[in-house]
Amino acid sequence: MATIVVLGAGAMGSALCRPLVDSGWNVRLWGTWLDDHLLDEIEAGHPHPRTNVPLAPGVKLYRSNQLAEALDGVNVAVMAVASQGVPKVTELALGGISKADAMWLTSKGFSPDERGKIQLLPDAIRRIASQHAVTLPPIVAIAGPVKANECAAGLTTCTIFGCKDEAVAKRYAAMTTTDNYAIKATDDETGVEICAPMKNIYAIALGIADGLGEATGSPHHNLKAAAFAQAVKEMSFLGQRLGAEEATAYGLAGVGDLEVTGLSGRNKVYGTRIGKGQSAKDAFKEMERLEQTVEGYPAAGLAMKLVAQHGIDVTREMPLLAAVAGIIDASVKDPEVAVALAVRPLNS
Repeated sequence: MATIVVLGAGAMGSALCRPLVDSGWNVRLWGTWLDDHLLDEIEAGHPHPRTNVPLAPGVKLYRSNQLAEALDGVNVAVMAVASQGVPKVTELALGGISKADAMWLTSKGFSPDERGKIQLLPDAIRRIASQHAVTLPPIVAIAGPVKANECAAGLTTCTIFGCKDEAVAKRYAAMTTTDNYAIKATDDETGVEICAPMKNIYAIALGIADGLGEATGSPHHNLKAAAFAQAVKEMSFLGQRLGAEEATAYGLAGVGDLEVTGLSGRNKVYGTRIGKGQSAKDAFKEMERLEQTVEGYPAAGLAMKLVAQHGIDVTREMPLLAAVAGIIDASVKDPEVAVALAVRPLNS
């Protein structure tokens, strides 16, 4: 029986434990210094506070001061913390990760280096490892339409494992697939890692359309559909500029993940608050108070820097990204007008 440790006891980390247990892994779950209250609830026999679903049976829990013990002898280490925490947890866990056969990554976001250059998370992790003279095992990027509560409950879920070495992705896909957890393997790590944070940004626009409908009593489904189409186009465009396959954005990592996030994800909920009249800043503060991570909030500004690094005219090529970023930083005053202008065919 192979042993795997999930680093991060939040919604996605705890949810992933379900298919891992079901597929025969020996599963460990390590909580960061921010996860103590979550582990307290689990140890008390309560459902996970973020998913409202009990943790899969047989998972061994580790507290933040037990990281070395949690990593000892594992075959795979899974990075499942919020993107902002990835650099710190990577540094803390490098010794154990370097001894594993593979590192999986469910975190979604971008990471700036010391000079402010924006990197995809796998590249940022490799940079940190290089700075510490540590050799990493292969990285497997995990993304796709996975709502944590449904995955935790064992409901039908399809996801994607992306690794530069497709054989590695296929190996772990075969080891982890269950009747309710299906995995597509790909060698397009770049495409998977672009879609993962970008769909969070675009889900904010989808939520704005929903919020406008709630505020006015008149559905804005046409606006939401047009924003969805523009978002997929922009994800595919950015992916290709950075070396990804065009098709990745039209599959599980792009269309699939955007669909589920735009239905009920935290980024969509954040956008709904804005559409109903809250300022972007106040809406974010309220989500923070409720312990609901909005990955699209920091990702929008970082994405704007990323596209600038690659010489992309964001106003012409990625107007919906520009609109969402402007709404978040308050340089755009009317969210409805901004999203509506961004999705007009003139920009396609």
